[in-house]
Amino acid sequence: MTDSRSARSGSVPGQFTLVLHSHLPWLAHHGRWPVGEEWLYQSWAASYLPVVRVLKNLAAEGRTRLLSLGITPVLAAQLDDPHCLAGMHHWLGNWQLRADEASMSGNVALGRHEHRLAATALAEFERDWRHGSAPVWRSLIDADAIELLGGPLAHPFQPLLDERLRQFQLTEGLADARLRWGTTPTGIWAPECGYTPGMERNYDAAGVTHFMVDGPSLRGDTTLGRPVRDSDVLAFGRDLQVSYRVWSPKQGYPGQSAYRDFHHYDHATGLKPSRVTGKTVAGPDKAPYDPELAAGAITRDVADFVETVRSRLIEESERIGRPALVVAAFDTELFGHWWHEGPEWLEQVLRALPEAGVNVGTLADARDNGYVGEPVQLNDSSWGSGKDWRVWAGDQVADLVELNADVVRLALDTLDKVRRDASLRDPVADQLLREAILTVSSDWAFMVSKDSAAGYARDRAHEHAHAVRELAEAIGAGQFAKAARLAAGWNAADGFFPGLDARRLPTAVPSAAAEGFA
Repeated sequence: MTDSRSARSGSVPGQFTLVLHSHLPWLAHHGRWPVGEEWLYQSWAASYLPVVRVLKNLAAEGRTRLLSLGITPVLAAQLDDPHCLAGMHHWLGNWQLRADEASMSGNVALGRHEHRLAATALAEFERDWRHGSAPVWRSLIDADAIELLGGPLAHPFQPLLDERLRQFQLTEGLADARLRWGTTPTGIWAPECGYTPGMERNYDAAGVTHFMVDGPSLRGDTTLGRPVRDSDVLAFGRDLQVSYRVWSPKQGYPGQSAYRDFHHYDHATGLKPSRVTGKTVAGPDKAPYDPELAAGAITRDVADFVETVRSRLIEESERIGRPALVVAAFDTELFGHWWHEGPEWLEQVLRALPEAGVNVGTLADARDNGYVGEPVQLNDSSWGSGKDWRVWAGDQVADLVELNADVVRLALDTLDKVRRDASLRDPVADQLLREAILTVSSDWAFMVSKDSAAGYARDRAHEHAHAVRELAEAIGAGQFAKAARLAAGWNAADGFFPGLDARRLPTAVPSAAAEGFA
């Protein structure tokens, strides 16, 4: 599947699939530092640019079907947004200046390393990205380098979402993918791998044939895709034994001593001057970053991962009596943003696996080539803490759960009333729906539960909820001129998905489908 080398002697049974999930919430016009657009630009520079570089390098060698890459519609919207594109260009130039400042202040090794990275990123951005990311992803699709995975518009935690809005976000997210990339994904990364029984019917109706869940959702047996309940939609599970070899709460390659430390900054330049050194070593005491030392660690960890995958495929194929599937899945932002050396490791791994006799393919390949087992009665699950819903529905975020329910109820009731006489598109109704969609982003509850910029997350949720309420109040009072002014003001910050049309929101849940969500 990758190239002819996968058929060389010493090949192992089965297939390995790497899945990357690329996502950030809507950050444009909502703060800059320390949380806001800076988060977008850091991830873009450190992860999206170098990961694309890796995939283009491998595609140029004739390698195909390298991995399944999920890009959420809300991230794709930012990577195509004129404001974000201008901001990113400015950020890259500033990165180069900060690198020069580090050199002039005496840290020559750090300055040279960062200047080289910044100069490469700036040149690539100006050549390939200045008019948006859609042509970049399309080129990889056209080269058959990746399977592109889609998803709902703005990354809601679907199990807790009203069925009408859930259906709307999914179908509109897939339509947005077709508009940007010229193809409609048949696979998705369900936000947070959240699932509740009945969702497979939504997927089937939308043309989705397969989606990701976490390993424990399949009781740890992730060696085959599994039809969900009485549908033909397949759930593919993340193999935790292999995935945690790279990234886990307690161990994994990025935390090893030679790699660049993510947390310690040089406050004068905002650059990261140190290597991990040791997990108990304080920031000021960490050793300087050494790219040559890190390169040796990459070589070692590539070999370790390849052997881990080989062993797992052999063991699992013997256990089930047929060729097995092994799926490793990660956030794309791990590669480069969190783990500085991650893109280089990724490139080396995707070359080394076929050389070691491992058949590499996408989730769609696994589906098409029969890596399918018996149906599974999938239950409520996620890939969050406890593999249940506690991160998005626990006591810490009970207020946000209540806020989401109130806002969605108000938005849907208001839209139902507005649309009774609506024959033309209504920008006020569209903006009301945008703000409701932003309110229920899964990111806000995640950030609160994990105490990661929790204040920012709560502010964002309440800001969008306020927009819904004031728009609904003006509409309800018949103050349509006021509503139009308010909608235009909110749209200046939250104008993503300009093709969003509230008239396409389902008016009612069909009774047969509703039974699955009782």
